[in-house]
Amino acid sequence: MPGKVIAQYKKHLKRRIYFFLLMFLLLIMTIVYSLFSGSADIGFSDIYDLIAGKESSFSYQIIYKIRLPRIIGAILAGTALSVSGAVIQSILRNPLASPFTLGISGASAFGAAFAIIVLGAGSHYSGSNDMAIINNPYLVTISAFLWSLCSVAVILLLSKYKGATPEIIILSGIIISSLFGAGISAMQYFSDNVQLASIVFWTFGDIGRSTWNNCLIIAVILGPVLLFFTNQSWNYKSLQSGDEYAKSLGVNVSKVRLAGMVVASLVTAVVVSFYGVIAFVGLAVPHIVRRIIGGDEQFLIPASSICGGAFLLISDTLARTIISPVILPVGILTSFIGAPLFLFLLIKGMGKEYWV
Repeated sequence: MPGKVIAQYKKHLKRRIYFFLLMFLLLIMTIVYSLFSGSADIGFSDIYDLIAGKESSFSYQIIYKIRLPRIIGAILAGTALSVSGAVIQSILRNPLASPFTLGISGASAFGAAFAIIVLGAGSHYSGSNDMAIINNPYLVTISAFLWSLCSVAVILLLSKYKGATPEIIILSGIIISSLFGAGISAMQYFSDNVQLASIVFWTFGDIGRSTWNNCLIIAVILGPVLLFFTNQSWNYKSLQSGDEYAKSLGVNVSKVRLAGMVVASLVTAVVVSFYGVIAFVGLAVPHIVRRIIGGDEQFLIPASSICGGAFLLISDTLARTIISPVILPVGILTSFIGAPLFLFLLIKGMGKEYWV
């Protein structure tokens, strides 16, 4: 019997290693393809200009200032959203949970609408296409981030008052989403055409807003977050057998759950405040990874980070090229992919075997 168990463990370990290698290879291939894809033709000679530092060349401007920040931004955002989703699903023991279950997206969208309408960040119509522009993106970002923190604070207060149970946390997120959704509707009702168009444009979710500055900010925050989640992976794994079992192992369930929710919420809020609402990445990617390699958080967390980066980069590359030269917001594609999966989960349902 021990020999059989060891053989099965080695088989699962080999499967996980192969999956890591495959996802890493997919990520590298997608980076290369995304670098060369777009309305402007880029060749290997242009890559040489980039390496040589020929800043005056047209290709250098396209690659360094547009495509590279967009690629890195997609990878960082996908990693942050998917890892946060994996952790939230684990600590709530709910495959339908995601960072947006906490109402972070609704709070961020409300913050953007607040900046556009109340603080005057919505701009004018530009050119012959009559496209709305946000004339102060940093003001929108700061406002969205601060309102995201408000949603986290409300969840913490409710959890502390009633106890940090998964049910209380999820219900708190639903209430917050409804509240901020009503606030957005009210602002849209009283806004003019330009402000309304600016709000809709922001809520689409677009990696095209990525710059080297916000990539650096996300990377600085995401690094410690990944280390924290990895360090807590054993505690998250113990929660899968129930709170009482985790407590018998010496785990402070309430503290671990609240800390995980706060950290996941904050890193999600940073991404949403920069790029808008990118739905279903935190839901779809962790679920797919868990189905393939199992629910061991020691493997699930790093695998979700790689897959999340690859998934969002692939989605953004498709958004840039599928009807080129028109560029779609990536949030539209992720919603098209994630919504059917969400319905599938609801229809099929999940039992305890999901977490084994």
